[in-house]
Amino acid sequence: MTDLYAVLGVDRKASPADLKKAYREIAKKYHPDHHPGDKAAEEKFKEAANAYSVLSDDEQRAAYDRYGSTGGPSPAAGPGFSNVEDILSTFSDLFGDFFTASRTRSQRAARGNDLRIELSLTFREAVWGAKKNVKITRPVACTSCGGSGNAHGRQVDACAACRGRGRIIHPQGYFMAETTCTQCKGTGKAITDPCRDCRGKGLRSEAETVELTVPPGVSNGQSMRLSGKGEAVVGGTPGDLYALLRVSEDSRFDRDGNDVTSTVTIDFLKAVLGGEVEIDTLDEGCTGKTILELRPGTQPGDILARRGQGVPYHDRGGRGDHFIEIRVEIPKKLTSKQEKLLRELAKVFDA
Repeated sequence: MTDLYAVLGVDRKASPADLKKAYREIAKKYHPDHHPGDKAAEEKFKEAANAYSVLSDDEQRAAYDRYGSTGGPSPAAGPGFSNVEDILSTFSDLFGDFFTASRTRSQRAARGNDLRIELSLTFREAVWGAKKNVKITRPVACTSCGGSGNAHGRQVDACAACRGRGRIIHPQGYFMAETTCTQCKGTGKAITDPCRDCRGKGLRSEAETVELTVPPGVSNGQSMRLSGKGEAVVGGTPGDLYALLRVSEDSRFDRDGNDVTSTVTIDFLKAVLGGEVEIDTLDEGCTGKTILELRPGTQPGDILARRGQGVPYHDRGGRGDHFIEIRVEIPKKLTSKQEKLLRELAKVFDA
């Protein structure tokens, strides 16, 4: 059973000033700003807030002194605050700038939800970049009321019931229960003359065409972020738009990072004697051609490299490499003349 006095590190005769001082020190020590991501510190922060909320109230403290640690009809208080923001809001006036600054940072951090879409690209667009238009529908600030929710953009007062928080905290014995404010429906605003276009919400859905500039060298599965093109939120900043790239394949090229591999088929005479062969390249929008010089005695499966002729790096200069795999075609049928000449050649090699 939790001893609330022990949580604050004071004795049972502690004065209100002693309680306040003890709680302030613990709150500073375990404040989430000092321990980002530390769940244990956050629980300590909540535990101290809950203990102080009980012991700083004369009636709840008296009930706790009578029953809380001795097993009477009311149990010891547990962690009643559901989140840190409740604590910052509840004790902001009592503790001044220390909590007020944290609450202000939290309010500034309010932002809308991110949007996620899939963007299809051709192989060429992924290699050399492109400009793509995508249509999105998202909540934006209502232009009719300036996002206030009140008709004609009139000044909106804070909801009197929740003091602008959008949530109500109800003491229930030693616990604190939180519910959405029924008067303002969680907006924190007193809308006396609702805007007709957004029905007092301050936001309305809007379709928009957004241009995305795809840089050269992107690959399948990568994401692009467009800042501020996500959902808007009243009193905060819009979220971001994330585009998941889906790149189609090209039958001529196999891509591995910024390198590409292609194949070229030659006849067995060119493999033996050497010569020129035309190959596909990534240049000219992946439709380029160039002549490759083969040395005599080229073998099936040989890999020839064209350094710096692969896919551009999207985050730095330069390009990957282009590798060409040689395949040799052996004729299945010969004319009588071809067969005769090859048999004569075979005799020469046997000699």
